[in-house]
Amino acid sequence: MFAVISSGGKQYKVSGDTVLTVNKIAGEGGEQITIDEVLFASDGKDLSLGSPNIKDAKVKFEIIKQDRDRKILVFKKQRRKNFRRKNGHKQDITFLKVLDIEVPGLTFPKVKAEKIEKVAKVEEVVEAPVKKKAVKKKTAAKAKE
Repeated sequence: MFAVISSGGKQYKVSGDTVLTVNKIAGEGGEQITIDEVLFASDGKDLSLGSPNIKDAKVKFEIIKQDRDRKILVFKKQRRKNFRRKNGHKQDITFLKVLDIEVPGLTFPKVKAEKIEKVAKVEEVVEAPVKKKAVKKKTAAKAKE
């Protein structure tokens, strides 16, 4: 029911309808790609282990969208030397949706061929800003002596 693949030097566990975030892969939203680097696969009863990859095994993906990850801050400092550097960068990432896992000798249930919700087109609902109510200031009661 799952497979372990390698992409961009990292390993990911995938199963039907899994949405992955991986390092940038060339392609546009809606395109289908195939990854051949399947390291391990299991259908619940049997398993298949590669050395390092399983021969003729493939995982088909659809690219949902290309995006950029959150900003990573890089701060360098040497104490008592007046040396401080602050840099940052955003990594390019790709969102992938698993369509099919093909491993010889193992049977995986087929994923329903429904239309994939377009994550890229989903707009965040922004509510109108709520006005703050004015609050009367409390005055300190002076104690009479």
